[in-house]
Amino acid sequence: MSQESTSAAADIAKAAKAAFEASQLIDSSEKVKALREIRKELEADKDAILEANRADLEAAQKEVDAGRMSSSLLKRLDLNKGDKWDSMLQGITDVANLPDPNGIVSYASELDDGLELYRVSCPIGVLLVIFEARPEVVVNIASLAIKSGNAAILKGGKESNETTKLLSKAIQTALSKTQISSNYIQAIQTRAEVSALLQLDQYIDLVIPRGSNSLVRNIQNNTRIPVMGHADGLCSVYIDASADAKKAVRVAVDSKVDYPAACNAAETLILHESVLPTIWPDVAKALLAADVKLLCDPPSLAVLRALSPAPPNLSTHVEPSTPESYTTEHLSLTLSVLTVPSLSAAISHINAHSSHHTDCIVTENEAASSTFCRGVDSAGTFVNASTRFADGFRYGFGTEVGISTGRIHARGPVGLDGLVTYKYMLRSKGEQGHVVGEFGTGEGKKQYKHRRIDASAVPF
Repeated sequence: MSQESTSAAADIAKAAKAAFEASQLIDSSEKVKALREIRKELEADKDAILEANRADLEAAQKEVDAGRMSSSLLKRLDLNKGDKWDSMLQGITDVANLPDPNGIVSYASELDDGLELYRVSCPIGVLLVIFEARPEVVVNIASLAIKSGNAAILKGGKESNETTKLLSKAIQTALSKTQISSNYIQAIQTRAEVSALLQLDQYIDLVIPRGSNSLVRNIQNNTRIPVMGHADGLCSVYIDASADAKKAVRVAVDSKVDYPAACNAAETLILHESVLPTIWPDVAKALLAADVKLLCDPPSLAVLRALSPAPPNLSTHVEPSTPESYTTEHLSLTLSVLTVPSLSAAISHINAHSSHHTDCIVTENEAASSTFCRGVDSAGTFVNASTRFADGFRYGFGTEVGISTGRIHARGPVGLDGLVTYKYMLRSKGEQGHVVGEFGTGEGKKQYKHRRIDASAVPF
C-alpha cells in the first residue's frame, strides 16, 4: 500500500469524523432538508447519471463476455431497469418522512432523589460501506446515514465507478446547500483506499459490506473495526405436508423468479415427502415454465422423470443435485431441491446449510408454522409469503443499508433503527450534586432507589 493512498485515506476519514461531530448539534429538520435537496439534485442530473450508467453497463458486458464477471452482477448494475430509478428516489422521500431515530429514551430510572438516569438513542458515528454493483446503494445509504445522524464513506465496485461518481457528486452538491458538511457523505474509488481505511478504527466506527461471500470474509479478516453484514443469501422455501397447492406454487415461483440475483431469492426448495405425488409436480411445472433449472435429489427427480406428458424442457432443465448444490448461492434461475421426512428434518437442514438470512414455510398448520418460525435460526422466518419480502423498503424502513445475519445489534434489513446505538445520560438535580461515596451498606449510607420514571422525553 502506497504512502499516498494511506495519507489520502486518513484525510477522508478525518474529514468524515469532523463532519459527524459537527452535525450532532444541527437541528433534525436540516437532515430532512438535505434529503429533499438530494432528491432534487438527482432529478436534475438524471440524464447524465443514466448515461454514465449505460457506459458502466457496456464495459461490464464486455467483462461478462470475456468470462471475468458474472451475469448476475451485471443485472444488479442497471440503474434504469424496471422502476429502480423511481424506487431509489421514492426511498429518499420515505426516509425523510420517517421519525428521527435519535433522542428516543428506552430506559429511565431515578437512582436517588434528584439523580436520574436515561438511556437515549444516538448515532453510531462514521460508517464505511463497501458494496458491489447496485449503484443505487450510494443513494440508499446516504439517505439512511443522513437521517440517522451518521457520516458515511462509500466504496462501490469498479464496475459502477462512472455512475457512482455522478451520484456522489449530486449528493455533495445537495449537502452544500444545507448546514451539513459536504464531507458528511464521501465516495472513494480504489481498493488501496479501502485497505487503508480498514485500519483507521480511531475514525471509523462501523464497516458495512454488501456483496459476495469473499468480499465480506476478506473485510472481516482485515480490520479491527466492527463489521455488520451478511456473506451469503442462502434462502429456503419449505413446502410442508399441509401446504395449499396454489400457495406453494405462488410462493416458490416468486421466491425464485422475481429477482433471482437478489440475496433474498430462494436457492433451495425443501419438500415434505408426502407432497411429492401431489403438490410437487405442479410446483415443478410452474418453475420449469419460468425457465428455472432444477437440481433435484433422487426422490424429487424420480417424480419429474415419471411425468406424462413430460414438460418440454425437462431434459435440459432438470439434473441430479450434488451435496454442493445445497450450499451454493446460485444467484440465477437455478434452484436446488431436497426431500425430507419431517418438519424437524427441514428445520435441521436449514439451520445447518442456510446463511440465516430468510427462510419460508408453506403450510396450513398453525402448529407447524409456529414451530418453523421459532426453530429456524434466521433473521427472517416467513409463513406462506415469498422470501423476496425480506427488504427494508418492503418492511417500511424507507430503504436499507444492508441485511444483517448476525445476532448482535441489528438483524435482518437494517434501516434507521439499525444505524443508531445508545448512550446513558445521568443528571443530578441535587443542590450539591451527587457522589458515589454517599452510597453503600454501612451506617449513614444511602441506598439506591432504582425507581422507574417517565421515559417520554430527555430533560437535556
